[in-house]
Amino acid sequence: MNYCSACAHPVTLTIPTGDNRPRYVCKHCGTIHYQNPKMVLGTIPVWDAEGDMRILLCKRAIEPRYGLWTLPAGFMENNETTAEAAMRETVEEAGANIDVHELFSLLNVPHVHQVHMFYRATLLDLNYEAGVESLEVKLFRPTEIPWDQIAFQTVSNTLKFFIEDHASRQQGGSYRFHTMDILKPQPMTEVVATSN
Repeated sequence: MNYCSACAHPVTLTIPTGDNRPRYVCKHCGTIHYQNPKMVLGTIPVWDAEGDMRILLCKRAIEPRYGLWTLPAGFMENNETTAEAAMRETVEEAGANIDVHELFSLLNVPHVHQVHMFYRATLLDLNYEAGVESLEVKLFRPTEIPWDQIAFQTVSNTLKFFIEDHASRQQGGSYRFHTMDILKPQPMTEVVATSN
């Protein structure tokens, strides 16, 4: 940040009185510009027909991680709840009609200043289609998930948690709430996107 959004004067990075972290401060008008983590909200959209459970994934049409698979998710907007953000992102990226259930996972990603949250969701029908941020949208059985082509650690961990919980339900278990801190970035791999 170079200039104050309140008065357009230059800002300096300093620790304000009574604070313990460096902040961008405008010495002209006194505004302290706080920068806080971004919230990423998404869903785990599931179609389960007579025990044949499949998860809806989107192939990314944007950077970062163009051409890799992800759960439908994106940044939360002002004036919406976390569940509303998760549903909106699912509609925008996958064109999917869903029922949103409980919050399933919360993953802290401090090295990129983000918190990722995923809700369980049920697909109401199979009328889904790729939005402008997706190259393709497809249902995967757990055994078909392209693990080496998953875009983000938050998504791969959430999928693993979900598949484990779903399997445990067959023996009387239940879906649990999962939290995780991802403290190191995943190594970037070179991906060549292909079209089918």
